[in-house]
Amino acid sequence: MKHTVDAMGKQCPIPVVMTKKILDKAEQGDEILILVDNETAVNNLSRLAGSTGCSFVSRKTEGGYEVNMTVKSAPASRSQAEPEIVCTPAVPQGDYTVAITSDKMGGGDPELGGILIKGFVYALTQLETPPSVMLFYNGGARLTAQDSPCIEDLKTLQEQGTEILTCGTCVNFYGLKEPAVGTVTNMYTIAEKLTKAGKVIHP
Repeated sequence: MKHTVDAMGKQCPIPVVMTKKILDKAEQGDEILILVDNETAVNNLSRLAGSTGCSFVSRKTEGGYEVNMTVKSAPASRSQAEPEIVCTPAVPQGDYTVAITSDKMGGGDPELGGILIKGFVYALTQLETPPSVMLFYNGGARLTAQDSPCIEDLKTLQEQGTEILTCGTCVNFYGLKEPAVGTVTNMYTIAEKLTKAGKVIHP
């Protein structure tokens, strides 16, 4: 079943409250479309999805944002943990996208490459304007996996408002588990994000 939550013009925490009412009654496989007009709501809905095991995809529209959540579990087995709701505005994002295609940085020594990519991701957390989107595909998909040394820094970026997307085909190809941060996406969305970015950074 498909549900729509129109939270346009609603301030924190109302969009999350409205969505949670639908989610509490939703069955496995149900899809929820939430319409909001501020990035704070998007970030809080991402936390709600993470705490309830739902998939999460958001996209910017002309008038705001569309958030799509898909229920992955039955109500009885769904986590009842309350998501952390943060009503302060997120850090402003820079108009650039970071596309990471490897778990190494540069073409020299692999060990050094691993150190460099970890340092690069950390450096992004320290910038005045973090990226609006980070895309992970091919070998880069390993950086969002559970055992990645970059997870804590990626979580920090996500809390700052950066959208983190990992290629689902790559996750399957490398036999990785569900990403520990961000959401799984497809090549259409990756292509869309790249073509609409003001600037694309390839470390």
